Amino acid sequence: MNFPSKVLEKAVEEISSLPGIGKKSALRLALHLLRVPESQGMALGKAIQKLVTDIKYCQECHNFSDEDICEICSNYKRNDEVLCIVEDVRDVMAIENTAKFNGKYLVLGGKISPMEGIGPHQLNISSIEKKLNEGKVKELIFALSATMEGDTTAYYLYKKFKEFPVTFSTIARGISVGDELEYADEISLGRSIVNRLPYNEKM
Repeated sequence: MNFPSKVLEKAVEEISSLPGIGKKSALRLALHLLRVPESQGMALGKAIQKLVTDIKYCQECHNFSDEDICEICSNYKRNDEVLCIVEDVRDVMAIENTAKFNGKYLVLGGKISPMEGIGPHQLNISSIEKKLNEGKVKELIFALSATMEGDTTAYYLYKKFKEFPVTFSTIARGISVGDELEYADEISLGRSIVNRLPYNEKM
């Protein structure tokens, strides 16, 4: 692809590095930014800059936050006794959109996957142990994807923490096997949380 400007070429190169955006789509977006008022392009640039420099990870649950403690963890109306274990921040957003869950979350930051070189020590598992040691949590919900890696992660967590005086449960399989939570529709996901099942190692 030939560019009349090195500046345009660099912009297209950076935009096309984003997931799901090819060179043609990147060029279309870059040309759009050149057509809109300069203030609009500058506002986008500032928003991206603040996204990179200002966003934080919650010290309690590892969710994205503007403060050291996110709005969910700091909300006294949320149930401290129920802790929902998810892989990714997008899963928190998906479950919150159902408006069916009033507990708190712990974002693992992934799932155990030997094929991808991801082991337990690369996940936020120590944060679960810390919360269990505090004695407030009465139920751990495994809201992990219905994949082999998701099941392996749930099994590992169950074996590691089964001596704690907590109930283990998992979301009902209203979510198809192999699906990620973020792609589930809100009604199915909400029902899966409400109708969660007791977890045991033979599942």
